[in-house]
Amino acid sequence: MCFLPHFCCCLLFQVEQILVDFSSKEMFLNSNNKVHPSDVNQLGNITLSRLLTDIQNVNSLAPWIREKINKKECCFYIEDGSEGVCKCGYQKDQHTDEAIMPEEFIGETWDQHRHTRDVPTDAFGDISFKGSGKRTAKYVRVSPDTSTEVLYQLMTEQWKLRPPNLLLSVTGGAKNFYMKPQLKNLFRRGLINVAQSTGAWIVTGGTHTGVMRHVGRAMRDYTLSSASRKGQVVAIGVATWGTIHNRHKLVHPQGRFPANYYMEVENQGHLSCLDNNHTHFLLVDNGTHGHYSVEIALRCHLEKLISQKLLGNGESGVKIPVVCVVLDGGPGTLNTIFNAMRNVTPCVVLEGSGRLADVISQAAGLPPSRVTLALIHQLMKRFFSSEYDNFSELEIIDWTKKIQDIIRMPHLLTVFRISEEKHGDLDVAILQALLKASRTCEPPGGAGWAGQLELAVAWNRVDIAESEIFTENSQWKSKDLHQAMFSALVGGKPGFVRLMLENGVYLNQFLEEDRTLCELYSQMSSCLFLRRLAKRVQAERGPLGGQSSGARGGRKLTLGHVAHEVRHLLGSFTQPLYTPPPSTGLDTESLSFTLQAKDLVELHTPGTEREERELRDPARDLFLWAILQTHRELAHIAWEQCTDSMAAALAASRILKKLLREGEEGEEAVEMRELASQYENHAIGVFSECHKCDKERAQKLLVRVSPLWGRTTCLRLALEADNKSFVAQPGVQGLLTQIWCGELAVNNPVWRLLLCMLLFPLINTGFLVYRRDEAIHREKERSKDMETMNSVTGSCAFDRGKSHILSSSLSEVPSLTSRERLSCLSRLAGFYSSPQVKFYWNIVSYFVFLWIFAIVLMMDFWSTPSWLELLLYVWIFSLVCEEVRQLFHDPDGISFHKKCQMYINEHWNALDVLSILLFIIGLGCRLTTVVFYAGKVILCIDFIIFCLRLMAIFTISRTLGPKIIIVKRMMMDLFFFMFLLSIWVVAYGVAKQGILIHNEDRLGWIVRGAVYEPYLIIFGNVPTNIDNTQFDDGSCTVNGDDPLKPRCPVLDENHMPIFPEWLTILLLCVYLLFANILLLNLLIAIFNYTFQVVQDNSDTIWKFQRYELIKEYHSRPAAPPPFILLSHLYLFIRLLVLRRSPLPQQELKEELSEKEEEKLLSWESLMKDNYLISTRQGQSQSTESQIQDTAKKVGTMTELLERDDEMESVAIVKRLARLEEQVTQSTKALQWIMNSLQSQGHQATDKAPILASGSSVGDLMSLETEMPQNHVNARQLYYPDSTVTRFPVPEEKVSWEVEFNVYVPPVYVAGVSEGMTDQAMVVTLDNYRNPGGRTGVMGRGALNSLGPNLILDPVFTRWQDNKRSVLEFLAVQENEGQWALPGGPVQLGEPLPERLLSILGRPLYEKLKVKVSEGRTVYEGYVDDCRNTDNAWLETTVINIHLDRREELMADLNCLVNSSVCSPEGTFQWQEISSRTVLCSYQREALRQVAKLHEKRF
Repeated sequence: MCFLPHFCCCLLFQVEQILVDFSSKEMFLNSNNKVHPSDVNQLGNITLSRLLTDIQNVNSLAPWIREKINKKECCFYIEDGSEGVCKCGYQKDQHTDEAIMPEEFIGETWDQHRHTRDVPTDAFGDISFKGSGKRTAKYVRVSPDTSTEVLYQLMTEQWKLRPPNLLLSVTGGAKNFYMKPQLKNLFRRGLINVAQSTGAWIVTGGTHTGVMRHVGRAMRDYTLSSASRKGQVVAIGVATWGTIHNRHKLVHPQGRFPANYYMEVENQGHLSCLDNNHTHFLLVDNGTHGHYSVEIALRCHLEKLISQKLLGNGESGVKIPVVCVVLDGGPGTLNTIFNAMRNVTPCVVLEGSGRLADVISQAAGLPPSRVTLALIHQLMKRFFSSEYDNFSELEIIDWTKKIQDIIRMPHLLTVFRISEEKHGDLDVAILQALLKASRTCEPPGGAGWAGQLELAVAWNRVDIAESEIFTENSQWKSKDLHQAMFSALVGGKPGFVRLMLENGVYLNQFLEEDRTLCELYSQMSSCLFLRRLAKRVQAERGPLGGQSSGARGGRKLTLGHVAHEVRHLLGSFTQPLYTPPPSTGLDTESLSFTLQAKDLVELHTPGTEREERELRDPARDLFLWAILQTHRELAHIAWEQCTDSMAAALAASRILKKLLREGEEGEEAVEMRELASQYENHAIGVFSECHKCDKERAQKLLVRVSPLWGRTTCLRLALEADNKSFVAQPGVQGLLTQIWCGELAVNNPVWRLLLCMLLFPLINTGFLVYRRDEAIHREKERSKDMETMNSVTGSCAFDRGKSHILSSSLSEVPSLTSRERLSCLSRLAGFYSSPQVKFYWNIVSYFVFLWIFAIVLMMDFWSTPSWLELLLYVWIFSLVCEEVRQLFHDPDGISFHKKCQMYINEHWNALDVLSILLFIIGLGCRLTTVVFYAGKVILCIDFIIFCLRLMAIFTISRTLGPKIIIVKRMMMDLFFFMFLLSIWVVAYGVAKQGILIHNEDRLGWIVRGAVYEPYLIIFGNVPTNIDNTQFDDGSCTVNGDDPLKPRCPVLDENHMPIFPEWLTILLLCVYLLFANILLLNLLIAIFNYTFQVVQDNSDTIWKFQRYELIKEYHSRPAAPPPFILLSHLYLFIRLLVLRRSPLPQQELKEELSEKEEEKLLSWESLMKDNYLISTRQGQSQSTESQIQDTAKKVGTMTELLERDDEMESVAIVKRLARLEEQVTQSTKALQWIMNSLQSQGHQATDKAPILASGSSVGDLMSLETEMPQNHVNARQLYYPDSTVTRFPVPEEKVSWEVEFNVYVPPVYVAGVSEGMTDQAMVVTLDNYRNPGGRTGVMGRGALNSLGPNLILDPVFTRWQDNKRSVLEFLAVQENEGQWALPGGPVQLGEPLPERLLSILGRPLYEKLKVKVSEGRTVYEGYVDDCRNTDNAWLETTVINIHLDRREELMADLNCLVNSSVCSPEGTFQWQEISSRTVLCSYQREALRQVAKLHEKRF
């Protein structure tokens, strides 16, 4: 019953939040002062949709949390000494009745684990932080025993967080501490940068204190500075429930949506407030109150679980990386760092943040032997100040040991120092630390580097990849980068795509398999094309209803689906880019789309798939994939790689404009429009470069058939894409002019053409110039120039070189030298087949047609048609036949339905159809006596339409063509203007008619008075019936009896009108004011605006539209109407009578040979590179770019100056420290001198101290290598496979000779419980002492006996080949998956370990036993092993047995290696002896000695 009111409150909160967001959007819209009604409706739809979604989420979240997540509560009340307070920290009234008097726990002492129980959680929902700008966060109260998998599901599935690409665990001081402003800014900026760029989760303690507060401030700065919520940074606070102030506000059994939380920092006391800048909270409750650090264990387990999750989609196998960032800190932070680094988690420590962080920073540059107890005392006293006195001696020892272990893992420790330039910003240092850790921890080889590259791609940090991965020494194979390339493409990271293309990725290899491209399409980002593709795949699944669900579910996306959709976008005039595999039926998975029979014949000819694969361009495939999802940067990178770049740019423009017409308006449409314009400009730029270099080649690029883009041409793509600017280029227009002139030269005057049309014998007299004549003339001039040059230089070599260049250049053009002058017949054919001549003949024919039509209508229209009228009918019939031919003319193989649509969409064709239909109707009426006159009227109207069709002739004119475009646009403006004008006309006309005339029932006079007369008034025809002074009763009829006169107004007894004259005159004045002055001037203004707009682009539009006229006359028969009927008759006989295919007509495309195609595309690629270079130069020289570069340089200089100041201060501190040290030593030297003088000439007992000179870290490191090393593994803090913790033994206390009074190690014997050791055992242990020194634990541990435990490690070696280039050893893989030497425990005198007998078998074991005696001892002595104790240790003997490849024993070992792959005892393998071999430390050192023994480099 209580859920309903609570649900209503949740609903009201959601409505309130949405209204707040809506009001902010409304304010944003109002700020622009331009709001479209559809925008308001869209906002309303978004608001309602979001409200419903939030309600649904609330309904699903609450039951899930109550079922999966529990909290802890005390079930045994025992007072802790304070009245009314339990030992759990809660008061008595906060316990249940069962907990106050529990019978089962009577007499027991309170224990946290036994006396708390799990109950369903009662605190979850949304926190609304009051007074902080309506910030909200998700929260839940959880038990420490909650499954981390459940918590991960909560965050990713219920809270809808995207899985992280990186986990940033920020730890440090829980109390407020001071940081320098510069370090504070670097930390906040770097933390947000790395989280935002990588998609990381930031995990902190979640309270408003200490390091968590600094993280919150960084989140606040990011929220205030970010313009959108895209790329939201996630900050998860894991806090202790029992220490949160005002936590009662968060409690409700059904969850709080929201919980109003107030941060009262002043009144929090020993508790802590939640930080209002975190986005999510996990509040860990162990049933206690006021106890801190409860959340540490759960936080560690959660971070470990996340680190085991695979990164991204999991295909790369890389796990989510974790990094620990440390600021300030105390003892708890040291344990956190130590445990993190034991789990191979890199840590970044900020020097200068205080306390522990500074202690580690100072010790990090020293070798472990120099990190002494005295140094730690000194550092802690310096950085902890007053807190130092609270540390005991054992704690200092523990700190020293842990810090020594920490600095022994330099690959996991990174100290961020402001004074060091190599780190730069904190985000770079964090990512470098992760890469350094993964590079060291991963096994050697390409896998580790590939994993680092996957991390860098997931983080989207190209700078890190360039500086850390793609170095000068790295050598990448293309296949090693394929997975990262795929991730970068799917993730939309163009920087990485470009970087990997520059570093070895070959697109031919990357997209060699169709599966890769299909996978790219299946993982496209949400876009219109993907939705269309999904519909097509789903539509093909529908009819297969008889199949099982598994079969339907197994159907995948194929390139056939992509090809069909791309062909739809490019146009039916193209062929599919990807040929679908041959299908046997409708149930085939590869069924993609259906083509016409003609296309199937073309596509499935033998060898088509092979030819298609040879023609496949991977750059084209990648560019198409990027364009279809409107990814600007990726598309540009792929376009730069395309071989057919101009066709690719035009195809992209066509595809985007087609998607734009079929899609919805919005941001995606704006992006498509901009991208289409951009690639049109790219095509223009490339073509301009080509045209400037070589006009003939550039024009050949326009009409060459592009095999990569559906066997179409660049010119056709530009026309279909409506790329007017491209078509208007001089080079394109020059090509169109050549096509227009046909075989004739371009520079022939029009009057010569007209004269030759009348006097055709002039054609063969040289009166006209043909293109071949020009080519022959140019060739002659070129030959003369060559001869002149040879005569001047007199060099045969030059002649031969020039002639070679000339011949090579002429080979690209159809052999001009071999051409002869045209014959007379060829000249006649070339003249009459020229589109220009055809056009002029058709103009003459059309004028004759109109002249005959006019004569028939005005002078020769009888009941019986005359011969002139019959000629008119024949003429019309020829026009009809030509229109039918154009309709069925289909050189591109387009379907008839599509062809009809294209035909009707052309407005001139629509006008032709209308004129022909009207003529047919008029002819039908004219042949009957009943409607004879009506037929003539229809034919008269039809004559008007035929005359309007005459305007199409002027489209070819450079002067009149643009004006026709302007007229057409103005007609559209006039059409819409008439709607506005009709409102005033009808309004005034109806009002006037109603006032003047009473009950007019004649429809004709009603229309005349209400519409016709008001319309004429606009043009100055002022009516006389609205003024009584001009009234004439003879001009009207009173009762409406006379059909030729209008009805009179309402009259009085004197036969005078009684209508209010003042009103009618006033209405007329108002009507004239608005209609004549306002609306007509508005129309003039509209026309003027249209003229100005169209005039600027009219030349471009005219150049674009003239192509249609050129194309029409290029394919039109030579004879004009009505003689064109002869051509139509020939086609009819050939097609229907003889059943033959029509003769192939010359099309506007050219098929090039393979060699010619390759040369042309290579030249185009060179021109494209020139265009890109000039474009980049223009961008770099732009004002905006120069301002950005200047601002960047100023920012860099400012940072360098600040860094120099910091470095100078740090250098001064170091110099002062050295000076202090030298002063101290000088004091000692003076003291020695004084002692010597006081001894009255006797020799001093102490040596004089040497004044120290500043030693660098490198000197200290070299000193460390010279000093004997103590065992390290034997002093690991936690003894393996047990719960025993060793006593911390610092480096300086390892030796037994060094006094260590506080050393009290625990005693551990495997299989014996703690506390079971007696005094006798302790006495016995004193008889055995580890020669390596103290280990921190007594007893035999996990070893078999006290004292030395002997092991034998035989090293079987061989040469890999006869050249002795590679030395190999026999390795065995143990149960843990690690490789080791095939050794084991032995008794004194045993030649081989007994465990090898079960692995090798008796025969081989005996042979090796004999061979061991011939081996050479490489090492014998103590082994630094983690199982060693003070009283038990390992000693080994490493023997090298070198085997000859030719002996029998070698063959037996090879058989063993080959047969042990699946053996449960272990796997043997020959491995190379090198530094890349991964073994334990002592075995690795043994291999080094073996390599030295055989004189091989390790």
